[in-house]
Formats: sequence, C-alpha cells, structure tokens
Amino acid sequence: MKNWIRLNKGFLLFLFLFGIFRTAVADWNPIPSGSMRPNLLEGDVVFVNRLAFNLKVPLTNIVLGHLGEPKHGDIVTFFSPLDDTRLIKRVIALPGDTVEMRDEKMIINGHEASYAVLGTAPEPMGQGSIVALRLNEKMGGEQHRIQVLPQVNANRNFGPIMVPPDHYLMLGDNRDNSGDYRHFGFVPRELLIGRAERILVSADIKGNWMPRTERFGMALQ
Repeated sequence: MKNWIRLNKGFLLFLFLFGIFRTAVADWNPIPSGSMRPNLLEGDVVFVNRLAFNLKVPLTNIVLGHLGEPKHGDIVTFFSPLDDTRLIKRVIALPGDTVEMRDEKMIINGHEASYAVLGTAPEPMGQGSIVALRLNEKMGGEQHRIQVLPQVNANRNFGPIMVPPDHYLMLGDNRDNSGDYRHFGFVPRELLIGRAERILVSADIKGNWMPRTERFGMALQ
C-alpha cells in the first residue's frame, strides 16, 4: 500500500485539491426532478458558484465570511433544513420581507406580482401527463417563467409572514409540483451552497437520453 501511495501521490494530491475546489469554490448540480420546470429540466447539469454568498470551511457548513448577498430571483442550491438533502430553488423573499401567496399569486412587501400567460405545455404526471399553464411572473425589476397545474390539488396560499434575519424563502418555479418553503420552511444562510448560473450540459433522461445541445451553456434567469 505504501508503494502504491508513493507511486500515485501526484494523482492523489490532484483528487484532494479537486475535492477542495468542488466543496469551496465551484461545483455542478444535476437536476433530478421537475420542480424547477420550465426553466430547469430533468437531466440538466448546472454550474454552481460556491463563492457567490459565503466562504466556508471545505466539507462543512461553517461560514468564515460573507462574499455576497442573495437577491430576489436568484436560483440557488442549498441543504434542506429538514434532512440535509441538496436542493435547488428560487429565492422569492429576503430577510425582513413580508411575503404571502394568495391563489398562486405572490405578494412581497404589499406589492403583488404581475402575471402574463405564455402558453401551455405537457407536464409528466404518473404514467401520463397533464396540461401545465406557463406564466411570466414579474416582481419589481425581476421576472422569470413559472408554471402552474390548475388540475392538481396544491397549497396555493400562505402568509403573510415576515422572513427572519439570515433566512430566505425559496419556491420552485413549478409551483404546484415542488417541495419548497411550504414543506421545509425558511432556509438559514449557513445552509446556502451557491448560486446556479448556467446549464453546463443537458440530456433527455426522461426520454431517449440524447444530448439537448441547444441547452449547453444556457444562462439561467
């Protein structure tokens, strides 16, 4: 064993440094579910900037310093407050914001988001599919696409509630098919991993596994 380690010490050092890089600087995150449809699809792999918000001790959630602040509309990765599962959702509300949802509509600090219908699309459900309604959601200067599933029995109301200090409210863009704030509550800052910035590669893992080259390098919004 000692001889093997001596012969491969360069490779082992590379693996160690690469591991540190992934846990402290930059990472990638495969998308396993449809909770961020229509913006992220199952089979997308996104680039995550781990230095966007916090400088952490590698392999821990110990924060050494703050490098930036999450903003409304950021897509972020974080550990679930319930079970440490790694998740990816959108930042809807920041510390100090008062937020509520009424019949699917978001209200932040008393200002209701505006919505424009973009069209419909099939949403996989069980062995078949249902029709999803796709909307443009605009809150202040930030806007993004979401989708809702009118046929599904979902939690479309909560609040008003104020986001506590150093916590964030996260929702999936697939509003009626997402385990998010309505499931695990607010996310404390130390559980943030980083900001997802673009799609690196993508493959149709729910279909023929062919690459979706049109999504390679796509910026997130």
